[in-house]
Amino acid sequence: METAFDILTVACFAGLVIAYFQFSKRDTRTLMHLMISGAAFAIANQMGNAGLPIFALILIVAGAGYAVLVVKGTDGCIWRRPKV
Repeated sequence: METAFDILTVACFAGLVIAYFQFSKRDTRTLMHLMISGAAFAIANQMGNAGLPIFALILIVAGAGYAVLVVKGTDGCIWRRPKV
């Protein structure tokens, strides 16, 4: 872990693991969708280390946004509005 992108992408991946175990139904379909975000973080790490920080940050934001949408769609999300 030498660069800021190493630390950032590992933290994002750790967030994926926590989101999978805490906020989803733990089914295979959700895991496969979260693997897409994990791949995006790995590619973003390589791009950041190669000297393309803008593209890496865009990919990190896109991967995190996709993960939020996936977890939100599994009915295990903590961001649901309370019923009045």
